[in-house]
Amino acid sequence: MNQNELYAADQLKILIWSGFYDIDQVNEALDDILEEDIDEEKLQKFIDEQFYEKRVQEKDWPSKTDCDRLDALFQELNESMIIALQNAGFTNQDGLGDVRQIWSEQPSRAYRGYCFYHQQSMASALAGRGLLLSYGDLANTDEGTLAIAGEIVSALERHGFRVDWDGSAQTKINVPLIKWHRRGKRKRS
Repeated sequence: MNQNELYAADQLKILIWSGFYDIDQVNEALDDILEEDIDEEKLQKFIDEQFYEKRVQEKDWPSKTDCDRLDALFQELNESMIIALQNAGFTNQDGLGDVRQIWSEQPSRAYRGYCFYHQQSMASALAGRGLLLSYGDLANTDEGTLAIAGEIVSALERHGFRVDWDGSAQTKINVPLIKWHRRGKRKRS
């Protein structure tokens, strides 16, 4: 594979192994990243092989994975009026945009703060380098931000995650030992 094909394969692998996208969605992403010197047929074969390999490995995963516990954690945060988003865009700015959109669309809800991770953070978790969580207070105060972070850290620990965080409002919360085992979405009908 040439450099562009390797880059495209890396991006497609993140989408596949993230567990958030089915094969149709990954194929749509392939259409978006195709360039002149990329062999579409080669990458289509790569996609098929990666989905197959993921399905094989899923059989050996525990019945309740770290990603299942993460889902329960994010549901709990949402129920406690913290906007909690998984796979919120590609960058921190994208995630903040998603938070603002949800907050503006539901002004009657008494949201207090937010917590999210984006695709770059998820790629880090897939590579075994931990999952970084962004968080904040919707009133944009350091005191409120630290309170929201404390709630997130406590919830992470209740759900069995190890946490690395220095207690600073400017530092993301790291979940260093997460094993990214999110079972794949099945093809939409």
